Amino acid sequence: MTDRRENLLLLAPGLALLALAFILPIFRMLALSVQGEDGLTGAHFARFLGDPFYLGVLWRTVRLSLLITLICAVLGFPFAYIMARARPRLRTLLLIIVILPLMTSVVVRTFGWMVILSRNGILPEMLRDLGLAGRSFQLMRTETAIVLGMVQVLMPFMVLSILGVLARLDQRLEEAARTMGCSFLGALRHVVLPLSMPGIAVGAVLCFTLSASSFVTPNLLGGTRVQMLAASIYRAVTQTLDWNFAAAQSVILLVGILLVMAPYIVSQGRRHG
Repeated sequence: MTDRRENLLLLAPGLALLALAFILPIFRMLALSVQGEDGLTGAHFARFLGDPFYLGVLWRTVRLSLLITLICAVLGFPFAYIMARARPRLRTLLLIIVILPLMTSVVVRTFGWMVILSRNGILPEMLRDLGLAGRSFQLMRTETAIVLGMVQVLMPFMVLSILGVLARLDQRLEEAARTMGCSFLGALRHVVLPLSMPGIAVGAVLCFTLSASSFVTPNLLGGTRVQMLAASIYRAVTQTLDWNFAAAQSVILLVGILLVMAPYIVSQGRRHG
């Protein structure tokens, strides 16, 4: 009984902070989303779900978040594998390269992408010089710009999640597969990749949720021309001052993320605990 009380006392500060910083704001948002002039109403949700523009914004948010997560996984797994199998000095160097962007503000990195992707930026100029794009070609304010910027921002989360699993993986399992006749790619496919799925699952959850709720990078690279749902919520709060509609959009974003991620999390939990 005493141990239980001590555990509760130790948990109390964290639970209080969680309630004040997360649970209460969530309930406040839920209350605002159904609040109307005459009491409770679902008009804000009906307005969102009945407008093709907002449905398009929601679909774009989910679609681009899934694409960004997939690209991070495809690029992050080989990089994490190289880091896990590299010598200590090289691994430390690669780890610094991965972590270093996290020490730089997202705003600064996004402005860097704006310089690279602008009409007179390095990448469009290079494509024009190679004859692969016309004079009016631009990458800014496109979905491609958002994907490039978000992949660069979220890649460290995927790499570090996979690296944490691969670093603990016994290399003798891969050597045994090679001894039994597997090629290098076969050993990766049948041994390394299945055993690294917990890390990929964690990285996918982080990348998808952060991408779907991100505001700065999609807003600066996509602008008003290519809106994500977080930017739509921001404009409802700051420009139209329609907090109830902004709360309804926030609830829809939260529910949408849960509906997309719940089956994936459940399936991975059954397979890998």
